[in-house]
This record gives sequence, C-alpha cells and structure tokens, in this order.
Amino acid sequence: MTAPLKVINLGLPKSGTTTLGEALKRAGLSVADWKIRPGQAPGLRGFVGKLMYEGYFSSGDPLSLMPGFDAFTEIDIVRHGLNLWPQTDWGLISAIRAHHPGARFILTRRDPAKLSDSMARWSDLGRRRLPEAAVPGLPAGYGASDAERIRWIEGHHAFCGRVFAGAADYLEYDVEDTEASARIGAFLGLDLPWWGVANANPRGPARDTDRGAP
Repeated sequence: MTAPLKVINLGLPKSGTTTLGEALKRAGLSVADWKIRPGQAPGLRGFVGKLMYEGYFSSGDPLSLMPGFDAFTEIDIVRHGLNLWPQTDWGLISAIRAHHPGARFILTRRDPAKLSDSMARWSDLGRRRLPEAAVPGLPAGYGASDAERIRWIEGHHAFCGRVFAGAADYLEYDVEDTEASARIGAFLGLDLPWWGVANANPRGPARDTDRGAP
C-alpha cells in the first residue's frame, strides 16, 4: 500500500512559499501554509511550525497533529511571541522521514540578494523581527543588513544541499526557473494546472500584514 504523499517545503520566508502552496492546492492537495485557518481542519488552529514541534515532542512525529494535510509550504514562524524554524532542524526533518516514508522535501530558492531585499520590504521582518530574534544561523543582533541576511540565506541553502546530498526525496528549485513547475510536477508525480506568483511583495513602503513572515 502506497503511503500518502507528504510534501514539506524547507524554503525561507519570501522565497516563493505561497506560490508553491497555491500550485499544490490547485493540484488537489490539502495545504497548510504558515497557519491553520478556520474551516481547514475541524477543531485545529495554530501555526504550522508550532504544531510541528508539539507533535515532535509529544509523539516523535512532527506531522501527527495535522493528519489531514498533504503539504506544508511555510513552516517557520517569527511573530506573536514565537520563533520557530523547523526547516533548520535536522532532528525534526529526520523524524518526518522516519514516520512518513515517501515524504518529499522541497527547497524553494531565490537569488539571495533578491530574497534579502524582499525580506527587508515585508512588514517589519527585516527591520525588527529577524534582528531581534535568535534565528538558527542568525543570532539576535544580526540580520538588519542585506549582507548579514544574504550570508544567512546562503548558509541555509548550503545546509539543505549538504544534508540532502544525493537524496531521491529532495528537490530544490529557483523561483525564476521557467521549468520550475514541470520539475516539481515530475518530482511529486502530479500535474500542476497553475503556476504564477502568489503573495507578491510590490516595491514601495514596507508592507504590514497579519500573515507575518511568509
């Protein structure tokens, strides 16, 4: 019996996580993107990253509290008093692998300079939240400048590439790759009927939204 498809995105905020979520949703998957919202799962509310850690420490399975979801496309949270980055935690990632054979891991990538610039313009993410939080790879006091964010972004990309080196359950793609949707579809065994840009960050004053980091 084939295990249900589980897709976990390891990308950082503003790296195209919402676009991936929208594409997978239109392909028929149940998608948890940053936060479980009213109506998505009866009796379940909360941030995806927090629910992952609650499941991990209570049962060993980071996905145990969200059984109705197929894909998890934005899993960090640095807002509302929380500072959780499951995509940087090898213990948690390896636990998903152990409990969900056949799970697929994706890294949404973006040019580090462009990604840093988008973070700087998204609400107070680059101005306050990242520099004030102790983010894995970006200790408190760092992250206010492009140079510091770029080094952190490059480090995360290198981390994912290293720990998944040669793995068949891992795909990384650049959001500007014109073949991205075809590569994702082939990797997951799905037809993606839509591919575009969701949750765009237009140039101008920093955008404030309750959606937070993604």
